[in-house]
Amino acid sequence: MASGTDPHGSHGGEHHILPLGVYWAVFLALVVGTILTVWSATIDLGRLNVIVALLIASVKAALVILYFMHVKYSSRMVWIFAAAGFFWVAIMILFTMADFASRSW
Repeated sequence: MASGTDPHGSHGGEHHILPLGVYWAVFLALVVGTILTVWSATIDLGRLNVIVALLIASVKAALVILYFMHVKYSSRMVWIFAAAGFFWVAIMILFTMADFASRSW
């Protein structure tokens, strides 16, 4: 390895080091989200059960993406690709829900 090279593959970007409290707060929010998901599954909301569960899961996924994957402090290009992934998942969920809703059971 050449002298002065970064073995961890730094791309010249600035690294953001978050305080440990932020990680604990996000972890606590994820635990609360999990508890909310389990609790909402015990309530009969009819067709809204799936929507509520997906909404809670989306918020939890956004927290993981923003803080644990450090997208919040990344470049605009990373934001675009992260948003494109979220958009693609939304399209797949909408197509699946449309197929499910159009079937006659």
